Amino acid sequence: MRTRAKGATLATGALVLAAVMAGPGTAVAVPPPPPNPSDSELEAGRAEAGERAGEVGRLTSRLADAEARLTTLRNEVERKMEEANKARVDLERARSAADSAEEAASTANAEAEAASGAIRNVRRSLDRFVAGSYRQGSTVGSLSAYLGASSPKDLLAREQLLGAVSGSEIDALESMRRAQVQKSNKDAAAREALERARAKRAEAAQARTAAEEAQQTAVQARRQQASRTESLEAERSQVEQQLQEARSRVSGLERQRDAYEQWQAEKEAEEAAQAQQAALAASGSGGSGSSGGSSGGAPSSSAPASAPAGATVEAVVQRAMSQLGVQYAWGGGNASGPTYGIRDGGVADAHGDYAKIGFDCSGLMIYAFAGVQALPHYSGYQYEAGRKVPLSQMRRGDMLFWGNGGIHHVAMYLGNGQMIEAPYSGGHVRVVPVRYGDILPYATRLIG
Repeated sequence: MRTRAKGATLATGALVLAAVMAGPGTAVAVPPPPPNPSDSELEAGRAEAGERAGEVGRLTSRLADAEARLTTLRNEVERKMEEANKARVDLERARSAADSAEEAASTANAEAEAASGAIRNVRRSLDRFVAGSYRQGSTVGSLSAYLGASSPKDLLAREQLLGAVSGSEIDALESMRRAQVQKSNKDAAAREALERARAKRAEAAQARTAAEEAQQTAVQARRQQASRTESLEAERSQVEQQLQEARSRVSGLERQRDAYEQWQAEKEAEEAAQAQQAALAASGSGGSGSSGGSSGGAPSSSAPASAPAGATVEAVVQRAMSQLGVQYAWGGGNASGPTYGIRDGGVADAHGDYAKIGFDCSGLMIYAFAGVQALPHYSGYQYEAGRKVPLSQMRRGDMLFWGNGGIHHVAMYLGNGQMIEAPYSGGHVRVVPVRYGDILPYATRLIG
């Protein structure tokens, strides 16, 4: 600042001197002095600006802490939302198992009923024959049953019936009785399986309810934290405005001081020129001089370059990359592409995910790997779907997972430290650097 004033002084002095030497009546008069703020005013302004700057720094630190807590809460919400996804998958599996068990029980009941009907028919036939033999004063299979015959034909018929009852019919009766016992056992087993399936269905529903309740708790905490963050941001914005005003005041005072110093230099130059003019007039000689200087510099720049990693699972990677920019929708996405999201009663609903067509994190993986393997719509199950490899060996096309306290997010590694993901409600499918906070130590590889 002082160097600039000195340079201005030299230039102004040269102009004034040239004007004076041009002849009488052509000298440029220096205007009246501008305001000159005192040193105490300058110091007070600078102190105020420093105080405001310190306050901005403190608020920025508090805001960073709040944003860190907000990130933790967002991870917790994602974890709870993935738990809800897990409960939904488990519920669907339990319903399928219950339906199968009910169908098996129904089939077993029908078979047991059919066997019981056949046994009742045989038993009625046997009872009729026994009753007929008793009325004739004979017993089944005894000689008197033959003696009551009215003709050779009747005798032959009685002999055939006695033989059937004493032989194959009795054996059939025993076989059917055994079959009835087996069918009863089968029916009991089917009922037991049905009860287990119903219990599993109830457990899955309870798990989903618990996950939704925990999710609501996290959502509420996140809302409160977001509100606190907004308050801090508003406070910081206000203080930053005050800082700007304080700096402007200081800058204005400093400009006034610079203008006064420049005027003072011009005044001194004018007085010097007048003295020199008087000396020249007395001696009848003159002279001139000039000086100058220059400086300069050249900027430099550099642009980093990188090349993509070798393509090993390009079909999968390109399917994922084809969805760049597609909006996030919780519960959205299947093997065919983006789908409507589902309600969660919290953040996803607030963003209208149920009315959006898009992907959540695990839904994007389902679509990307559709030609390789059918994946469940839950990142925790996707983690178990392939071979585990240490992060130090991860390569293009591997799935990365987050959540040491419970998996809550999945993304696909692209190589060169980059990954593709469906991040969160309000976001879009994107490519970003790999985040290592809370990442699991192993990636899951489905190909190779």
